[in-house]
Amino acid sequence: MASESSNEAKIKYAVALLTTIVNDTGVPRNIRRAAVNALAQLRDTKLSPGVRAANAVSILDEVSQDPNMPLHTRTRMWQIISVLETVKD
Repeated sequence: MASESSNEAKIKYAVALLTTIVNDTGVPRNIRRAAVNALAQLRDTKLSPGVRAANAVSILDEVSQDPNMPLHTRTRMWQIISVLETVKD
């Protein structure tokens, strides 16, 4: 039970960070779109927390190498990925 609430807390933290990326107009549109897609995965309660996190990591990992990504956004993206990688079912 404790790991469930821990997983939800990590997902909630990732959602908060992704929301800041989505709302940052200085971030290129394709990167914000990926953040929106990752948010949709994280909010899909039909899936288990581990699957939601893995799907979001997959989306973010793909876009994290974009050369147009601002440095502060790349750092935040890596932060989100590392938190989500610790979410296990």
